[in-house]
Amino acid sequence: MSDNETGVQRAWQARLDQGEFMLQQCGACDRHVFYPRELCPHCGADALSWVPASGQGTVYSVTTVRRKDEAGGDYNVSLVDLDEGVRMMSRVEGVAPEAVHIGMRVTAHVGMKDGQALVLFTTPGEQQ
Repeated sequence: MSDNETGVQRAWQARLDQGEFMLQQCGACDRHVFYPRELCPHCGADALSWVPASGQGTVYSVTTVRRKDEAGGDYNVSLVDLDEGVRMMSRVEGVAPEAVHIGMRVTAHVGMKDGQALVLFTTPGEQQ
């Protein structure tokens, strides 16, 4: 982890490293928060706690990053609206990059990429 990471970001990564996909939820206004932070961006309260994420979401936007096959081939970068009302950037795996489309329902899982745990998505028929 870099020296620039806050304690909240380290806590987020520690939970991912344990295979847990958690979001913050504000105890004052009851809204979910992503990306992890110290204060609720909706009401300013510092009453954020960690709660399990449903992992269910919908692709809001997607782009395909083109790479040569020897560099790993094409992949998608997607913005996913989670059912909790937050948006996060990730990728949808298990389908061709060009098959990922706006409105597609996806399910999150914690995966590993380059030795780091992160949230990835699959389509309901491609569960990890």
